[in-house]
Amino acid sequence: MYDIIVIGGGHAGCEAALAPARMGLKVLMVTSNIKRIAHLSCNPSVGGPAKGIVVREIDALGGEMGRNTDKSQIQMRLLNTGKGPGVQALRAQADKVDYPRNMQETLLKQENLTILEAMVDDLIVEDNIVKGVVLENNEKIYSKAGIITTGTYLKARIMISSETRESGPDNERPAKNLSDNLRRLGFKMMRLKTGTPARVAIDSIDYSKTIIQPGDPVPRAFSFDTTNIKPVEEQLPCYLTYTTEETHRIIRENITKSSMYGAIENIESRGPRYCPSIEDKIMRFADKPRHQVFLEPESKYIPEIYLQGLSTSLPRDVQEQFIRTIPGLENCKIVRYAYAIEYDAIDPRQLWPTLESKLVENLYFAGQVNGTSGYEEAAGQGIMAGINAALKIQGKEPLILKRNEAYIGVMIDDLVTKGTTEPYRLLTSRAEYRLLLRHDNADIRLREYGYKIGLIDEERYARFQQKLRNIRSEMERLKSIRIYPTEEVNSYLETIPSSPLRENIIALELLKRPETTYEHIIHMLKEDMRLTSEESEQVEIEVKYEGYIKKMLQQVEKFAKLEEKRIPENIDYSKIPNLANEAKQKLSQVRPLTIGQAQRISGVNPSDIAILMVYLETYRRRGRNDE
Repeated sequence: MYDIIVIGGGHAGCEAALAPARMGLKVLMVTSNIKRIAHLSCNPSVGGPAKGIVVREIDALGGEMGRNTDKSQIQMRLLNTGKGPGVQALRAQADKVDYPRNMQETLLKQENLTILEAMVDDLIVEDNIVKGVVLENNEKIYSKAGIITTGTYLKARIMISSETRESGPDNERPAKNLSDNLRRLGFKMMRLKTGTPARVAIDSIDYSKTIIQPGDPVPRAFSFDTTNIKPVEEQLPCYLTYTTEETHRIIRENITKSSMYGAIENIESRGPRYCPSIEDKIMRFADKPRHQVFLEPESKYIPEIYLQGLSTSLPRDVQEQFIRTIPGLENCKIVRYAYAIEYDAIDPRQLWPTLESKLVENLYFAGQVNGTSGYEEAAGQGIMAGINAALKIQGKEPLILKRNEAYIGVMIDDLVTKGTTEPYRLLTSRAEYRLLLRHDNADIRLREYGYKIGLIDEERYARFQQKLRNIRSEMERLKSIRIYPTEEVNSYLETIPSSPLRENIIALELLKRPETTYEHIIHMLKEDMRLTSEESEQVEIEVKYEGYIKKMLQQVEKFAKLEEKRIPENIDYSKIPNLANEAKQKLSQVRPLTIGQAQRISGVNPSDIAILMVYLETYRRRGRNDE
C-alpha cells in the first residue's frame, strides 16, 4: 500500500512524485523506462516567455525543475530585457544528457519515493474512488491516491508523411490500454498532435552563414537557492538562420505529402497554434518571405543540432530537400528526421482546480495528458497535483493558486474553466495581472506556501525572510535620505545620462526616474552596495512601477470579492429560471466553485452571472430558513 502512485516519469511525473515524498508520504512512480525519466524528447530548452516564470514558481514552491536546469544548462539568457519586467523571463539550453541524469539521481536519492519500471494498463476504482493500479502483467498495486502524468504516450502514434506506427516519442512504447479504460470510467478524451524537427550533425553546418546567439555575459540561475552558478565561459552558443523562398516552394509543392495535409486521411488531432509546423507557417502565413530557424546544441556529449522552428511531418526525402535550401545547412547531414506524434488527452474541464478528477475521487491528472504543451507547463501541473493529493490524504485544505498569484494559477484556471481543443501553451498575454506575476518576485509570491506545506526547509525559508527584511529596510532608508544638487552629483547624473538636480530630492524619488538604478543612487551617496543584485532589482521595480502595481492590486481586490462568493457543489443549473440554455450547459459541465470562476467560462454572459447571483442569494436564504 502506497499513499500515492504516480503514473509516468516525465516532467509532470517528476514533480508530482517529489512533492508528496518530501511532504512525508509514501510514493510510487511507475514508468515504462527508468532511463527515460525526465527525458527532453523535443526542444532541448527550459523556460522562455511565461514558461521561465513558471520554472521560478515551481522553485519557489519547493520543486526541482529550476535547480536541475541550473545544474544541467549549457546556455542561459534573460529574454525581453529591452521591455518591462512583466514580460522578462529566463530561457536555458539544457543538456539532453545531464538534465535527465541529474533528475534521475535526485529521484533515486529521495526518501519515501520508490520507482518501478512497468506499464500501467488500468486503474482500480471502487465506488468512484481510485484504489490503485493494474500493471500490464495483471499485478495490482494499491494506494490512497493516483496521479496520471502520461504525457504524449496514450495511444500514441508517430507519423512521417503516410507512414504511421504505434510509438511514443523517440520510439518508446506507447500506453495502449489506459486511455480506453479511462473512457470506460466516463472520461471524455480528445486527440492532440505535436511534433519535433530534424537533428543534423554539428560539424556539417556552415556557421559563417548564420548569426551567432550567445548566452548572457553575466551568470544567471532559475533557482533562488542556486549558489554555484556555472561560469559564463562554459556556455555554448546557438545560431540563427532563416528559411528562403526556395524552402517555401519545395514545401508548397509537396504539401499533400505531409501527414496533416492529406497524406493520412481522417486525422482528428489538433496541433499547437503557437508552435506550428513549418508546413502550417508557410500555408497560414503565405505573405512572409522567410521564417526564423534557431540552431540549438542538444548536449556537450551529443554532436547534434536541433533545428528549432522546422517541425514537420513531410517525407524524409522532402525534408532533405528543403532543409538544404536554408543558409548554413546546404551540406548538412541529417542524423534524425522530423516527425509528428498524435496522442490521447482528457478534456481538462473534467478536473477541479486542484487537478483532482470530478469523476473519480482521489485521481489527479497533470501535464500533457491535460491538453497542454511544454515541459514547464507539465512540471507546474505536476507539483500542484502532487501537493494537492498529499494535502487531501493529510486531511488539510487544498492549495489553489489564484490568477493574481502565479502563472501556474492562470494555466490551471484556464484549463479547468475554459478547456482546450488544441495543445495549450502558456503566454504572458493570458495573464491579466502579469505585472504582478514577474520573473523576479516568484519567491515573494509563493515561497510562503512552499514553507507552510513542508517543501521549503527552515534554512531556505530563513534566507528568504532575510531577503524581505533587506528590501523593506532599504526602501524605508531611501525615503529618509536626501541627495543634494552638488556639482559632483550633477556631473555624475549627466554620465547616466539623467537631468541635473535643481534642488535636493529624496533618494527614493530620484530612483523613480526610468534611467536611474539603485547602483547609481548608492554611488551618489558614496556608499558600498547594501543589497544583492536580486534585492536591488526588487527595490527598483517596486519604486519605478509603484503606480501601475497599485492600480493592478486594486483590480485584484475588486475581483477577489467574486472569487469569495462560493457556489454550492450540488446546485442544479437546469432548474435556475431565465438562465440561458448555453449557460446551463456550460455551468453544469464545469461546475465552477466560485462566481469568479463562473464568469470566466466561455458562453456564460454577464446577464447569466447576474441571474446566477440572484438565485444563489435566494438559495442561501432558503437554506437559512430551513435551519
